[in-house]
Amino acid sequence: MKTRAILIDDEKSCIETLSWQIKTYCPDVTVVAVCQNAREGVQAIQQNKPDIVFLDIEMPRMNGFEMLEQFEEIDFEIVFTTAYDQFAINAFRYSALNYLLKPVDPDDLVLTLKRFHDRTHGVTKGQIDLLLEAVTQRTAPAPQRLALSMSDGMIFVEPSEIMYCQADRNYSLVKLVDGKKVMVSKSLKEFDETLPSRDFFRVHNSYLINLNQIRKFVRGDGGYVVMNDGTEVTVARLRRDEFFALFDKF
Repeated sequence: MKTRAILIDDEKSCIETLSWQIKTYCPDVTVVAVCQNAREGVQAIQQNKPDIVFLDIEMPRMNGFEMLEQFEEIDFEIVFTTAYDQFAINAFRYSALNYLLKPVDPDDLVLTLKRFHDRTHGVTKGQIDLLLEAVTQRTAPAPQRLALSMSDGMIFVEPSEIMYCQADRNYSLVKLVDGKKVMVSKSLKEFDETLPSRDFFRVHNSYLINLNQIRKFVRGDGGYVVMNDGTEVTVARLRRDEFFALFDKF
């Protein structure tokens, strides 16, 4: 069965381009409706019961966030299409909600739809609340919680609860302080760009560690850190000076 999609964007050219990209690169997706304002979007969603909605944020009269408030329950996947700045992009990452930057790159579109097919759950109210919290409090350095999408659902954690993140191809293994391990369909690069740099450092191509969870540094064997859970992580030679500069030495 094909995935049913609705496109909502006040710019006709954006709708036409995205429609063509979906038809060309995502043959398993059928666009069942296109809308150029949020009110039309609400009606189209109610009538067509889509699997996924590509939603622009900045629209006149009613923006994408206000449109979502019209639904008591969101039983469809959302992909935000946006030209937002880096602050807002980090907000999407914290909430584990999908987004596509305009102009949409076909490779990003294909990857986003792959992630959609891999998920076994839809959007949660907690994700939407987390996103709105982040984009409406722009003076905050970072949201206080991070949504981690798992195969069977979603958990919300504070960055301080993360011990380290380990790269696994296009996925990341997140080890929590309490010992729980979560495989997330996000690259390590995305975690590196999202988590606060004052607390997290990429010591190696495969590891992003919580600096507050380091037990000691060992100079032997090329140099490595021992985390509070006993995990030993190599510090890449090219990143060693930058790593040492983060700490006061006595």
